[in-house]
Amino acid sequence: MVDVLGLSNSMTPTPSPTCDVLAIAASNGENLLLAERFAAAAREQGQSSEVLDLTTIDLPLFTARAKAAGTPGALAALQARLAAAPRWVICTPEYNGSIPPVLTSAIAWLSVQGDDFRALFNGRPVAIATHSGSGGHTVLTALRLQLAHLGALVVGRQMVSNKTQPAKDDSIADLISRLNHLHADPVVAASGG
Repeated sequence: MVDVLGLSNSMTPTPSPTCDVLAIAASNGENLLLAERFAAAAREQGQSSEVLDLTTIDLPLFTARAKAAGTPGALAALQARLAAAPRWVICTPEYNGSIPPVLTSAIAWLSVQGDDFRALFNGRPVAIATHSGSGGHTVLTALRLQLAHLGALVVGRQMVSNKTQPAKDDSIADLISRLNHLHADPVVAASGG
């Protein structure tokens, strides 16, 4: 059984237990199931892990007008949760050959907080995976480029799965192992994340 963490606009940022690996799902379908499998694999390797379902977070689409209207209430809790986990696995579907709006908008909101838009991402080990009806390679390419631009340490291997080629347990375990071998930037480690 995997605990799925969801955040809502009504939540105030509260300290939550730090986990070693946070599996982030950018859909509530197959990619949420894939994130749950990554979290389970991390626990099998002695890591604490949780799943964060981005579809439960009420963030408006990031635009200049939305930013000018003020910071969404759910953003502080999301940022705190992400900062508390030193390693992330992002599981996302491919939407029209790219990153789905829920993920790209969340990254946009997170990257405009504070003086350093890279602060949350810089030096953070991240693995990326997809379960997509289409190829899935272009979303991972786009996500890899975006995360690298923000300074994340993206695992070289990635996972593409679909109905005809489901994710294999040994491949998930290998990605978790590779993620655990990446060492977080000292600033990430010092911030509790």
